[in-house]
Amino acid sequence: MGMPSMPELLVILAIVVLLFGAKKIPELAKGLGSGIKNFKKAMKEDEEEVATETKKEIEKETTASTTTTSTQETTKA
Repeated sequence: MGMPSMPELLVILAIVVLLFGAKKIPELAKGLGSGIKNFKKAMKEDEEEVATETKKEIEKETTASTTTTSTQETTKA
């Protein structure tokens, strides 16, 4: 099942116009575009949140490692 050809696309477009009307189609397209924009924004925010949490965990591990090393050196002296 490949991509629809031009006649098939025209039939689909005609059905959409009959169902929703020519005035309603721009509103539907605007709503769809807005939804996609919000989805991309949420994805970006989620990726930034994960990156921030990962960075905090790495800093925490580094601090714990440094503290352990300092404690061991103090104990030896």
